Amino acid sequence: MSSAITHIGQIAINIRDTDRAIDFYQHKLGLPFLFRAGDLAFFQSGQTRLMLSKASSPEFDHPSSILYFFVPDLTIAHAEMKARGVEFTDEPHLIAKLPDHDLWMVFFKDSEGNTVGLMSEVRPPAK
Repeated sequence: MSSAITHIGQIAINIRDTDRAIDFYQHKLGLPFLFRAGDLAFFQSGQTRLMLSKASSPEFDHPSSILYFFVPDLTIAHAEMKARGVEFTDEPHLIAKLPDHDLWMVFFKDSEGNTVGLMSEVRPPAK
């Protein structure tokens, strides 16, 4: 048995209002809601679980790391989330042209003021 890290199992996202954050992540982002335990709320994003939680002490009360949710089509995801009330801080834009794909991103604030990104890798059509 190896002790090697295999993947990220859970990411904590700081929130101030549990009900408001649940509504945003479930209804505006469309993430599957798993369960709530007091002021903690859990969602699934691919193989990673997201834990929305109020800071347990002052040293943990800070903005979360920027999460980048991967979407297969950024244009469609942007339009759908915008229609559900997500307020974006910019428009989808090209970040980098790489040898096998173009990297595109767009950013928004969640209900708690955390910056969140959507990212998509656009590959040329197969010949």
